[in-house]
Amino acid sequence: MKIDFARLNHILIPKGKEERDKFRQSWFGRIVVPLVSAVWGSLTDEGRSLAVATFVVGAIGVDVRSTSTYLFFSILAGILAGSLTAASRLRLDFHVGGVGDVTMSVDAPRRVTVGEPVTFTISCARTARAAKPGRSPEGDLSIRVRGPFLPWDGTWLDEPPAEMRLHQTHCASTRMRARFVLRGLHHLDPFTLAAVAPLGLACGPRRESDAMKIHVVPRVANVVRLPLTTASRHQPGGVALASSSGEAMDLLGVKPYRPGDPVRDIHARSWARTGVPVVREYQQEYFTRVGIVLDTDVDDAERLEAAIELAAGVIAHISGGDALVDVLVVGEAVHELTVGRSLGTLDQALELLATVESGPRLHAPQLLARLHPYLDRLSAVVFVALAAGPEHAAVERGFTGRGIACTTLLLDEALEQQIHDRKELSWADTTARTPA
Repeated sequence: MKIDFARLNHILIPKGKEERDKFRQSWFGRIVVPLVSAVWGSLTDEGRSLAVATFVVGAIGVDVRSTSTYLFFSILAGILAGSLTAASRLRLDFHVGGVGDVTMSVDAPRRVTVGEPVTFTISCARTARAAKPGRSPEGDLSIRVRGPFLPWDGTWLDEPPAEMRLHQTHCASTRMRARFVLRGLHHLDPFTLAAVAPLGLACGPRRESDAMKIHVVPRVANVVRLPLTTASRHQPGGVALASSSGEAMDLLGVKPYRPGDPVRDIHARSWARTGVPVVREYQQEYFTRVGIVLDTDVDDAERLEAAIELAAGVIAHISGGDALVDVLVVGEAVHELTVGRSLGTLDQALELLATVESGPRLHAPQLLARLHPYLDRLSAVVFVALAAGPEHAAVERGFTGRGIACTTLLLDEALEQQIHDRKELSWADTTARTPA
């Protein structure tokens, strides 16, 4: 229910960056956004509290003939108006009477696991304007940093950063932490920086950082053992840049000797002919290449999350050995991967899994037709299934009929609970129905 309420709180707010940009460029957005930014957006948290109090006092003092409350309203409104007027001159640049050139940069990791905190480091630097003859140097500058308005699945974990003081040619930094509970690629609006006017009620024109992208990736199930039947298949031409693991190698040619090359690979005849030491260069042409097929035919969001975490755990387990994870099939989409053997990283697969949504019903002939161009190079397939129906059995027969070992991991309620509890998953036999 918490997530549902969070959705309702953002029901009138565009979800993605494209929708937000479309709203800003519409005629209504071009009128409303600058108006709100010029008044409400220029107030600090303290200024907004005072603005609300001013509105309440004004409502109480509407009848000016029977009460003198309108005097307090006039005082409060005058303070707010004066603060906004003074703040409008505090530009963070050298133009139009600016107070100095202040730059801002935001550093954050490219990806974060769903539910884990992500830290944004905001750095500010000031270049003071040279003082003219008879003019005193510019003093300290009070600035405030504010983060963007997060989507419904994101929350800030801390209070907004306190006011910072920037000296001449001085640098300062602060941190903000957030958490996201939904997988996917998150486009965040810019962070903002503004100088604070006296009394701390209003800020000057804001400077913005670059927009940011954060990949919120799924958790990785703790898979420690798989009943995977693997075999090496011949790959004509080998796999470029793959690290060697002692399997059968074919002679590719010779190359100049470099310190650290095995002495046993020195080619004496080429050395004698050219006068330069050379070594044999081998190309491995037999690899174990595994495909991962993830069933997305489900309407239960929690069950789909467990299946995605299991697929991530399988990829992490396989890529940690000598095999290559070559293909990732999600619903109707086929993604070419090369994870493992020093070729790729798990993060590439996690970014693909981060965008997975519930898909159409599983149709075996259609799935096998999409996989046909990749079947000749695959040694094995791991099928993360959400049910044990006839279409799933047809998928298994389609792989085994091509001589490809198929391991089916059936996600039942017991396995889903083990994934949720972060337990070790170990299958003891080739049925792969229930972890031991």
